[in-house]
Amino acid sequence: MNLSADMLALALALVSGVLMAIQGSLNTALSKVIGLLETTFVVHITGTIILVFLLFIFRMGKGNLGALPQAPWYAYLGGIIGVGIIYLVAASIPKVGVANATTAIIVGQVLTAVAIDYFGGFGLDRVPCGINQIIGLVLLAIGAKLLLR
Repeated sequence: MNLSADMLALALALVSGVLMAIQGSLNTALSKVIGLLETTFVVHITGTIILVFLLFIFRMGKGNLGALPQAPWYAYLGGIIGVGIIYLVAASIPKVGVANATTAIIVGQVLTAVAIDYFGGFGLDRVPCGINQIIGLVLLAIGAKLLLR
């Protein structure tokens, strides 16, 4: 286990969480002006434009789009799920606030992540779930209850 590489990965995940809370807030602000589905559309269009520049203009991609047909069918569901995520986050924040929505998101993410790890879902390596993870889930649920207003 490379501690510095692990710390970098965790720092990147932390920044991702920060960006998700900001994105949800920005999407909610936009949806109040143009609507939820329209916001979801705009978010994906602007993201696509950025990716076109990064991949095809600046040649920043390091992968192989030619291998796309080799991916399992379920790997293509990420875009569909992304539409749902953008819509549902923007729909929930005005009703319960950023902190409450984010707390519910994190609980859902962690519970699902533990199940995916345990069962080795989507072709990923299985990661056992021990007593420490169970205690962590219980504490997470208690913390979420305390955070929810």
